[in-house]
Amino acid sequence: MAQEPSAMKERTTSVLLRRGSSNKIPLKEKFVQIYEAFFQGEDPSTGNANFWDELFLLKVKTNYIESEFDKLNGDALVSLKENINLWFYKCVETLRQQASPIRIVNAIHTLCALIRGVFRKSLNNYGFDVINILIGFDMAEPLMQSLIDCLNNFLTGEFSISLKQLSLKLLLVLATATDNISQNTMLEYILINCVFESLVQILGNSIYRQTLGHDAVLLLTLLVQYRKNESANPYIVKLSILDDELALTGYAQVVSSSLTDFNREYETKNTEPQSGWFSAIANMVGNMFVAEEKTVESVRANDSILLALYEAIHLNRNFITTLTHTHTPSSPATPPISPISPASIPFEEQDPNLNVNPDEPTKQPTNLLVTFLEYSSIVMQDTKDETRYNNAKLCLIILTCIAEDQYANSLMTDNNMTFRVPLHRMPMRHRKVKVDKFPLCRPLVCALLDLMVEFILSHLMKNFPSELHLRCLGIIHRVLCYQKKCRVRLQYAWKDLWTALMNLLKFVLSHESHLLKKHNIFHIASKVINIFNLFITYGDTFLPNPTSYDELYYEIIRMHQVFDNVYSMAMKAGNPALRYTTNEGVWKDSAAKLKNHLGNIRAIINHFTPKVDSWAAQNHLASLTEEQVLEVVRNNYDTLTLKLQDSLDQFERYSEKPRETSFFTQLVRSITCDVRRSVTNLPPIQQEDLLHDNPMIS
Repeated sequence: MAQEPSAMKERTTSVLLRRGSSNKIPLKEKFVQIYEAFFQGEDPSTGNANFWDELFLLKVKTNYIESEFDKLNGDALVSLKENINLWFYKCVETLRQQASPIRIVNAIHTLCALIRGVFRKSLNNYGFDVINILIGFDMAEPLMQSLIDCLNNFLTGEFSISLKQLSLKLLLVLATATDNISQNTMLEYILINCVFESLVQILGNSIYRQTLGHDAVLLLTLLVQYRKNESANPYIVKLSILDDELALTGYAQVVSSSLTDFNREYETKNTEPQSGWFSAIANMVGNMFVAEEKTVESVRANDSILLALYEAIHLNRNFITTLTHTHTPSSPATPPISPISPASIPFEEQDPNLNVNPDEPTKQPTNLLVTFLEYSSIVMQDTKDETRYNNAKLCLIILTCIAEDQYANSLMTDNNMTFRVPLHRMPMRHRKVKVDKFPLCRPLVCALLDLMVEFILSHLMKNFPSELHLRCLGIIHRVLCYQKKCRVRLQYAWKDLWTALMNLLKFVLSHESHLLKKHNIFHIASKVINIFNLFITYGDTFLPNPTSYDELYYEIIRMHQVFDNVYSMAMKAGNPALRYTTNEGVWKDSAAKLKNHLGNIRAIINHFTPKVDSWAAQNHLASLTEEQVLEVVRNNYDTLTLKLQDSLDQFERYSEKPRETSFFTQLVRSITCDVRRSVTNLPPIQQEDLLHDNPMIS
């Protein structure tokens, strides 16, 4: 029967009213009435051919939709399957038809609400399959293919940046629907219908990258995590072979931009002038807890960008080149240019003693590795809480991957590629922190070694982070192995490194009984001793001059008591009669290795110490100067006998699986939860934004 015109006009509203309601109907917004009908199992579109077109013109209240899902129990949700499937289908159909921009936006918002609502019930361990509830098994594959095709089209076509941004947000909602990303079966469809090329295109576009780059890198990083150790993941394969220079440079710029913001904020906070000591104390006490909480949150916020950097370095050899792309801090990243040499830097930038107008700061050449080293020096200062500890650990893992890459080492040791790297140091009771605004221009490996030395010296504490110390020692060892192999004679203050290593040994000896309860201190000591052995055995191939080699022997002789005590510690652990704790027996094998590693150092001490004492006695001197000891050393090399130790220049290459699998699983879970919270409320988009905010469209 034909309907009256007036009935036609009000058909949408009338069908929503429940039968038997009173004459006084409470006024509700139109969308509330429609949503209520859906969640009561009704189909408001019945008899209205234009229902969906009209619905998607209404502003979507995602919070209301999700709250309605929260009210449902498992059985009620299953009973609404047909309605939810229809809703999902109509959203995708709206995208496929490329209807008016406002309808597309509302359809995407609705999809986000449906996905979050259903998955939130799934997280409560209800026994249903989210794919069936959301889409229906019979329609899942073709419908998801249509959805991904539409999103790829929006991301790569001539559409507004707002719509592209919203498309990325929808993909992030999909990717973070479950705490454990590998349990998110919806991602199977994003693996089959890949969005990798769309993300690469965004990263390679200097205009889109500014707005969309962070979300594009974040999404790619999350997709790489999906069952990465269980099955073939096309995103891992594609990222590992990506050689698009513009895209890789764009990727690096996104990472660099985030880390630079953190560095700049830290520097600003630590250089704010104080009006007086009373004001300083008042501000310190008043803001202590707030500042601490904000710092932890800002560090945690960088987990995702660090993970993105890790995956790029770990998977893609081509990305190593982008680490040292030279640019100025204020300029966007560009394709590689010729390396910056000291001669090419303006004289005003080379001389830190010149008067520089603070209002017109010089633009120092920089790159991603410089930024990352500075960032690491900040977050590695304090590792007491779990968030900062894990962040520092990830930094050290990234540096490990860099340090064992031969090409990365060649770039870091190149004397024609020198940079100023501002490293921040933790204030300590026995030293004042001097902020060096104009660090020397040096090869990047010098800053890397300085960072490792600083960590060792500043983390000799009761709550000893042995794992992080071992990673620092591993990085130092890898750098030395490369220099030995390629005969790189680095102009570096090696004495600073030797002093730090000896201080680490002294700390272990001083706290032996306490540390033995939790840590294998013999393994740590062996790592230190083998670094010294590398200098002793191969130092003539990479130390800058013979004097440096003489100074090494001088330091060993001067600090012989430390090495003697380390040997005694190893002997005690290997002899049951001398042990005073049962834990020492657990480390018996490690202690035996340590004793063997000390062979050459003990030979040096036993050879030179009597000769130094004899020379002092002959010359009737109670004590000798450094130069006098060095003279004795130089004159007695010929009679020194050392053993060639095997495998000093070998190391176990980094492998994520199985040793670090648990760490990355927990890290990705944390990042996934954080990202899910950040995309809960999608940014509102005005209709005019959809029409006028695309700079690529004339």
